[in-house]
Parts: sequence; C-alpha cells; structure tokens
Amino acid sequence: MNIVAEVTAQKVSWSNWAGNQRVEHASGYLPKTELELQQIVRHATANNLRIKAVGSGHSFTAIALAEEILVDLSHYDQVVEIDKIKNTVTVQSGIQLSKLNLELHKNGLAMQNLGDISYQTIAGAISTSTHGTGLKFTGIANQVVGMRIVLADSSAVDCSLEVNAELFHCARVGLGALGLISTVTLQLVSAFNLSVIEEPMRVDDVLANLDHHVESNDHFEFFWVPHTGWALTKRNNRTLDAAKPMSKFSHWYSKTLMENYAFGAVCMLGRARPALIPKLAKALPSSGRNEYCDASYKVFASKRIIKFYEMEYAIPREACEEALNRVRRMVKDSGFFLNFPVEVRFTAPDEIPLSTASNRESAYIAVHIYKGMNYVPYFKEVESIMNSYQGRPHWGKLHFQDANSLAPRYPQWDVFQKVRNLVDPTRTFANRYTETVLGK
Repeated sequence: MNIVAEVTAQKVSWSNWAGNQRVEHASGYLPKTELELQQIVRHATANNLRIKAVGSGHSFTAIALAEEILVDLSHYDQVVEIDKIKNTVTVQSGIQLSKLNLELHKNGLAMQNLGDISYQTIAGAISTSTHGTGLKFTGIANQVVGMRIVLADSSAVDCSLEVNAELFHCARVGLGALGLISTVTLQLVSAFNLSVIEEPMRVDDVLANLDHHVESNDHFEFFWVPHTGWALTKRNNRTLDAAKPMSKFSHWYSKTLMENYAFGAVCMLGRARPALIPKLAKALPSSGRNEYCDASYKVFASKRIIKFYEMEYAIPREACEEALNRVRRMVKDSGFFLNFPVEVRFTAPDEIPLSTASNRESAYIAVHIYKGMNYVPYFKEVESIMNSYQGRPHWGKLHFQDANSLAPRYPQWDVFQKVRNLVDPTRTFANRYTETVLGK
C-alpha cells in the first residue's frame, strides 16, 4: 500500500515573494488534512528525506527552502473553531492573516497586535517571530495558547502551557525546525478601533523625545528617511470612538498611489541613476499629516506592492537612539544611496526561547533595499552596528549570522536545542538555513 496515496507528489519549483530564494524540482505536496501531513512525514522519515513547509513566501531568508520535500500549505487554511466564551480561535497553519482577520472581525474579535504585512500565514508569522509594534504588546507568537504539531515520528501532538509545555514553549518560534505545525490556537480580544496620526517630524526631535512617544502611544513607529533629517511617524491608539476611515480617494491616493506606485517609480529611477536618490528622498516627508480611525486589522497592515529585500534586528530598547544615530552616521560617511526609509518599532518582552524579544524590551531597526539592487554592503554595515548590542535578527529577514554568533544572544538557547534534539534527532525538518543558524 502506498503510504502517501491520498497526497500525490509532483515535481515543483517555488520562489519567495521577493524572488531571492528559489526551489527547483522538489517533491511538492498540497495537503488538505492533518492525516495527509502525517502521511507525508511518515514517507519522508521512511526514505530519509527532509521536509520544509511553505506558506505565502514573505521570508527573505532561506528558512523555507525545501531540499527534497516541499509541503505547500495553501490548501490547509481553514478556521477550525471560534470560541466566543474563551475568546480563542483555532486555525489550520496555512491560513493567511488577511483571511483570518476578516473572519475574526465578523465575529466581533481581533488579534491584539499584528505586523505590517497581512499576507503571511499564521505558521510563518509565529515561526519567524513576527511582532508588530507597541511597548505594552508582544509579538504574534506570544498570542498562541495552543498548537498541534506533526513530529518526525509522524505523531500529531497537542501542546500548550498545560500539555507538552516544553515543546509548546519552543515551538511558538520554532523556525520550522521542530515539526509541521498543524493547527494554532490564538488568544483574542474584542474587536477594537485605532485612532491614527501619521505625520512627518524632524528625526532629531523624535529621538530626543523617544521615550515619551513610545510610552504615551499604544503603537508607535517611525521611518527615518535617509539623506534627510526627517522621520515619518505613526501613532496608533486604541479608542472607543466610531470608525472614521479615510475616504476612498484619500486612501487610494495615500496608500496606493503615493506609498506604492509613486514610491515604486522613485525606486526604479533611483536604481537606474543612484546619484539622484538623495534628491528624490526629499519628496517623501512632504506627504503631510493624515488623521483617521478604523478597525485595528485595517490599520496595522498595509499593501506591499513594491518588492524589496529586508534585514531587521531586535536590540535592547534603551540602545535604540544610539544605534539609529550610528546608522545615520554610517550612511552619511559611506556613500550609500538609499531609497527606502529605515523602520523603527518597539515591543514588550516575552519568554519564548528564540523570540527576538526573549527576556528583554526590544527596539527593532529594519533596513530595506529595492529589489534588483545589491543589499550586501549596506546590510553588513548595519549588522556590524547591531552586533554591538547583541542584536537578534528576524528569522525571516536577511542576515549573516550563524549558530556560534547567535547562541550567546538568547538566554534559553540550550532549552530550544534540547527540545529539538528530542523531537527531531534525525533532522527531518532541517535545511541548510537551519543548520547554519541552529547548528547541525
């Protein structure tokens, strides 16, 4: 009997959203049930093959690259249960946050915090430590209260704070290295609106009053525009006020035309003639002030039409001003021409072993390069600054670290390794990326 009779493999090619990571001729599966996930794992272990699951491809690293078996979760994306008594939702691992947000809103519920991209799958978001911003709020993984995981022995196990607690502790940010995530249960809150103020400020003023901005707003972030003294700021605060969204025209003009198509045209021109970038950058802070109120999930996430490469580091919150000023000086002295703003966000600490915010309040500094341009020199310079602060790279964004450099930066590194060795001793769920960052 064919043990994977219900899930037929096909030779597939796959690339991520940014196009910088590719898989050629892997054995691809499109499971729809947990049983099929188990059958795929059983087949892999019986034949000494390695497995990687892929979602919507919003990681820039090689974390999802399948060397032999690729499990595409795009058909494994249903809401399993919404519990309005406990305010929880259980979903299949391949559901995109955009789909989940709509289902929750229909039921008067919401996730307490989100990142700025809604096309990620829930499994991808938690596995890479996606976080959002807000000093009183943690990343998405810390909203997880239960999981069901298919392990290397093909068993499907439940884990939570009460059951298989050590596995749960690690698997919330597991880099796909512990098993195939089958379902995720999230703790929710009642649906809420956010009042929004978006406006340019002088970056020196933002940094001089950084603690005030971070502590007096529920969700604060800013974008320093290289080659200028300006920052684009976003202050999002929870409110009981009724939604007053931007008009359709204003939303189209601000979020679609200016932030995507016009910005994309500027990036294309800058790629063709880099010396023009400093002059082109001066147009960004002229966007003016926007003030509106809307449902949280509509505010947190925005469209990303323009493709780019990204690196992001989490550092201790108190180091943010110094670190960003060092980045600013480096950009000024280096001669780099940069057409993307530098994004800065903040979160509360958590206790997840491989979370970028594990055991410390964190500031996040993210840098971007337009697709098709060489990101390596700029990213390496930024990374050398972040290394000074025991910086932790976002697992789904580009970096140049390995297990030796990363291990001292995570207080519970050995806890994760113990669980990994226990549940996947033969490294069924490894690839070259996990071998680099976690060790073999």
